[in-house]
Amino acid sequence: MGEIFNLILVHPIINILVAVYGALFFLHIPYALGFSIIILTIIIRFAIYPLMSSQLKSSKKMQDLNPHLSRIKDKHKGDAKRLQSETMRLYKEHGVNPVAGCLPVIIQLPIIWGLYSVLQKIVGFNSKVVVSEINKIVYFDFLKLGEPWDPSFFGLPLGQNPSQLFSTIGPLVLLIPFATGFFQFIQSKMMINKPEEPKEGKKTEKKKEDLASAFQTQSLYIFPVMIGFFSFNFPVGLSLYWNTFTIFGIIQQYKISGLGGLKGWVDKIHG
Repeated sequence: MGEIFNLILVHPIINILVAVYGALFFLHIPYALGFSIIILTIIIRFAIYPLMSSQLKSSKKMQDLNPHLSRIKDKHKGDAKRLQSETMRLYKEHGVNPVAGCLPVIIQLPIIWGLYSVLQKIVGFNSKVVVSEINKIVYFDFLKLGEPWDPSFFGLPLGQNPSQLFSTIGPLVLLIPFATGFFQFIQSKMMINKPEEPKEGKKTEKKKEDLASAFQTQSLYIFPVMIGFFSFNFPVGLSLYWNTFTIFGIIQQYKISGLGGLKGWVDKIHG
């Protein structure tokens, strides 16, 4: 299965990366490998843009329906059959398919994992073997490397991680995991819409929303911290990919649903 995955997805992505690198190298662009990773990530994001848009739109619709779903659950909590029929009626009225957001994710995962696998290979190749290993994979002779590429990006070795670089560069290298966690936090915050305030007397509904809000808040902070911690031990090249991927996602999220959960913070800053 691993070999099939490489042939279908990993090797084609490597060929695209090498083609981008070749063009940048021909143009004498410095740090061509690092910029190739950024451009490749953007190409992949554009390729899955329709899938991501479908997923984000579906998620926004489901979030908008959450207050209505809570009221239906509270009203028909003792009647499972009525609860199901009313829920499906609500979905139909608002044109929502509850499984529509799952399919794009399932389709995206192999592509994203393929890109991740490519970057693991690329940044992991030793300079002594990178030419021979890459030349075994490329489809055309004009894509073959004539010499090892520069494995650094603005002085940072793409194959090493911040934890390894801390002893030589110092605390400045912590900007990499900090930026990774920060961008992830921004994207996560934008995905959260503030729920409607429940009406007076709806204690059960308010309690449920408070629990959901608490879980959502915890996830909002815990996940970015986890991603930042992982990036401290990931090669710089993978963090470069992840940050590019996340920034593109933030832009796409803004185009589809605006600032989302960030709107309240932005309004406070402006006013």
